[in-house]
Amino acid sequence: MGDGVEVGRPTRARAAVGEDGRSRDRVRPGVPDPLPMSVVDAHCHLDIADGEDGDWLSPADAIRLAKSVGVTRIVQVGCDLPGAVWAVEAATQYPNLIAGVALHPNEAPKLKAAGELESALAEIERLATSSDKVRVIGETGLDYFRTGEDGQAPQHESFAAHIELAKRLDKTLMIHDRDAHDDILRILDREGVPDRVVMHCFSGDTEFARECVNRGAYLSFAGVVTFKNAQSLRDALAVTPLDRILVETDAPYLTPSPYRGKPNASYLIPHTVRKMADVLNISVPELCAALDNNANRAFGGPW
Repeated sequence: MGDGVEVGRPTRARAAVGEDGRSRDRVRPGVPDPLPMSVVDAHCHLDIADGEDGDWLSPADAIRLAKSVGVTRIVQVGCDLPGAVWAVEAATQYPNLIAGVALHPNEAPKLKAAGELESALAEIERLATSSDKVRVIGETGLDYFRTGEDGQAPQHESFAAHIELAKRLDKTLMIHDRDAHDDILRILDREGVPDRVVMHCFSGDTEFARECVNRGAYLSFAGVVTFKNAQSLRDALAVTPLDRILVETDAPYLTPSPYRGKPNASYLIPHTVRKMADVLNISVPELCAALDNNANRAFGGPW
């Protein structure tokens, strides 16, 4: 495999110290009771180890554990060039994976400053057309949490280029949005909304949920929806039409309660699904069926 990337090794690692400056409890949670029907993990980073010491679930182990609880398909997302290469190779090797390729918004300012944004975008396009297992252009979008105002213009440029690519190649656009709701909508409207859009790790309120749904987007909810301080997110879930809802891990990040801060993986999705069913006041089997059907539509058909 080229570019020094191997599916048998992670491409990078999650920090072992949390944003609060404290070391995280990195004991992997146990396997929960399985779901009654199959669902899809709509956004996962199987290539990222949990901690700089390389603690890592191999793709084979992660997929096996996920299947044991009813998570039978996974969208593997690359968010830099090594991750994108890894995603394509992994999706080629494992039938129940599809790949997303893109430059994360936090990559754009660094690449622009180095004079490499244009060439990196060209490489993303090459990867996007390299296999029919690449269904997704993403995660792309805007992130104002880690990037100041001086880095916003390169993010806007990169986001617009990814939107154009998704439309031209008829791929699903997967959007990362952190503290940038208004500009996400503004740029989407300016560039034209692709046929299939997924709001990865949806983080908005009820008004923003309605704005996204009005543009035809699917809203993908991660473990954050289980957090005690996330009532506004649960309110947003409650107003989202059932046929526009997805579930994801963003593993190894955003582990659902009661394991917040510990290593995340696709096998922990049942915790999130059961909380979502409670919020929506529907049965777990009904939600599972909707999530599976929605994933087929959101990502251009079954796989």
